[in-house]
Amino acid sequence: MLAQRFERFAVEQFQGYSPLYEKLALGIAEDRELLSTIFSDIEDQAVMPLLFLGSVHFLLLNGVDHPLALFYPSVTEQPANPESAYPAFRSFCLEHRAEIRKMLKARRVQTNEVQRCACLFPAFEVISRRSGGKPLALVEIGTSAGLHLYWDRYSYDYGDGGVYGDPTSSVRIKCELRGGASPPLPERTPQVAQRTGLDLNPLDVSNEDDALWLQALLWAEHRDRANLLREAVELVRNEPPLLVKGDALQTLPGVLASVPVDAALCVFHSFTLVQFAPQQRDLLSSVIANSAKGRDLFRLSTEWLGGETARIDLTSFQGGVTEEHLANCHPHGKWLEWLLA
Repeated sequence: MLAQRFERFAVEQFQGYSPLYEKLALGIAEDRELLSTIFSDIEDQAVMPLLFLGSVHFLLLNGVDHPLALFYPSVTEQPANPESAYPAFRSFCLEHRAEIRKMLKARRVQTNEVQRCACLFPAFEVISRRSGGKPLALVEIGTSAGLHLYWDRYSYDYGDGGVYGDPTSSVRIKCELRGGASPPLPERTPQVAQRTGLDLNPLDVSNEDDALWLQALLWAEHRDRANLLREAVELVRNEPPLLVKGDALQTLPGVLASVPVDAALCVFHSFTLVQFAPQQRDLLSSVIANSAKGRDLFRLSTEWLGGETARIDLTSFQGGVTEEHLANCHPHGKWLEWLLA
């Protein structure tokens, strides 16, 4: 099962997008000895390839000296050909298996993919319009360090679609618009009244170790993603959000109940449900629906749980329940295909 997971990531996620990680994932999938050495008594997860590769990347970013570093564009200016990277990778993992196994047991995949905010931006405009322009009270499930909670503080370049958001922001996000429908891109960004993030283990961007883990979860070739992350981290450090530690199924009801009625209550999550068991997903839906009794509530979901690509869905609780497929998008927010008329 674990070998198949690495092979699937190589083909479905890394191929044509990360030559280094594609090569490494294929090598891992065929290396039964390495799998048994590293992953014995480690709980399997749907995103285990990302957790494993992120752990190795973290050690390299933290300055561990090894020939493997020569293949990582994130730590060397002129990286070697990834085709010959696997022997060095294998050697590194065996030499540092204790540190890697410790991270696999203690850490989680908590990628704050800042570029995804370009796909969230028009969706929040839909919510703003549906709520009559009320300030938005944001509650994010699986928030990690809470960088998505600040989508209103970023600038968005949609190419021919125009530039929107905060023109003074140091966080400048590019996103390609696809398809025939135009997303509702507001000239005036919706107002945010409150920001709250829920996570099993929230990350603090003022903590250098946490900030480095966020960077380690980005794929080693993607310097543009790393630069965007650094800019967002600097912005959020100046105004950290409220982050609530714990299981969202337990903490969410209390958080939602505390939101003032004069704000538009918006629960959102991005690529979080993949780490939930099916039963937990059903429970989460029940918790949200119960919290909507007596007040309007909006649930914005950006997930990839099967199908050809990720999708953005909106469930509106306004005297009834309305479910809408707003858009399709690239997993990292590189393009957006708006569908809602």
